Amino acid sequence: MATMNVSIPDQMREWVESQIASGVYSNASDYIRDLIRRDQEYKDKREVLMRALEKGAKSGTSKRTLDGIWKEVKTRHR
Repeated sequence: MATMNVSIPDQMREWVESQIASGVYSNASDYIRDLIRRDQEYKDKREVLMRALEKGAKSGTSKRTLDGIWKEVKTRHR
């Protein structure tokens, strides 16, 4: 595993230490690794969303109504 040194302001250091003291993380490295994992997941999900939005924009205008779409969604998730 690689080592990386990062400088942060005192206020951020105190925040990290409070997260460790709460028992959620065992040390600063665990906290930083969790932040990086969450950032990676966010970016992956954002990319999927962006592709879906682009696909939708290219598909043209729907003849369905908003009410009809909501009824279909509600029926599907009952």
